[in-house]
Amino acid sequence: MSEELKMPRHVAIILDGNGRWAKAKGMPRNYGHVQGAKTVETICEEAYRMGIQYLTVYAFSTENWNRPREEVEALMKLLRNYMKTCLKTAEKNRMCVRVLGEKSRLDEDIRSRIRELEEATRNNDGLHFQIAINYGGRDEIVRAVRKIAGEAAAGRLAPENITQETVEGILDTAGLPEPDLLIRTCGELRISNFLLWQLAYTEFYFTPVPWPDFTKEELIKAVEAYNHRDRRHGGLKEG
Repeated sequence: MSEELKMPRHVAIILDGNGRWAKAKGMPRNYGHVQGAKTVETICEEAYRMGIQYLTVYAFSTENWNRPREEVEALMKLLRNYMKTCLKTAEKNRMCVRVLGEKSRLDEDIRSRIRELEEATRNNDGLHFQIAINYGGRDEIVRAVRKIAGEAAAGRLAPENITQETVEGILDTAGLPEPDLLIRTCGELRISNFLLWQLAYTEFYFTPVPWPDFTKEELIKAVEAYNHRDRRHGGLKEG
């Protein structure tokens, strides 16, 4: 990897292709999800070694509840196990973990593990790792609007004082820098309701590689592509 590469501060990833990867190998979809979880562990470590400070992954969307019941149950079981693994990894790597999304639909034991994980890693100074679970960009914005409307109705916030900063401070990502780079695996060319507000100025990188096959080398390719972009914000060239 070239030493001249400028690392994006925050990388977001849509983890796509677990099921198709498994099917191509003659295995059940859940096998792909298990392998995909292992890839998340690997990429967390590699991203931090490369100098990336924030990593956000799209693990389970609000639309994923529409998948077959058996697959959803298997994903929830995998999520339970992953919470344990993630806690151990976070302790070893001093990773700060945060879960994005509407947690109320998750079972109480999962919500409890999320609280434990977030609390135990809150002060860690390694990679800031965000996992989007039962997350949807539109749902996030609707929840934020409801909170703002409630504040306005209670007389605590005048409508004319609502700013972009007001909205950003209520979103699930409050306090996080916006992603510099979004990666989507397995060849799909859409953002699928992910971080709709936060991706306003983000560079996109699409790769045909399915998530279980995504490696450090593939991450480097994405960062190289990011480095070759002519970064602009609001029509003004960066730097």
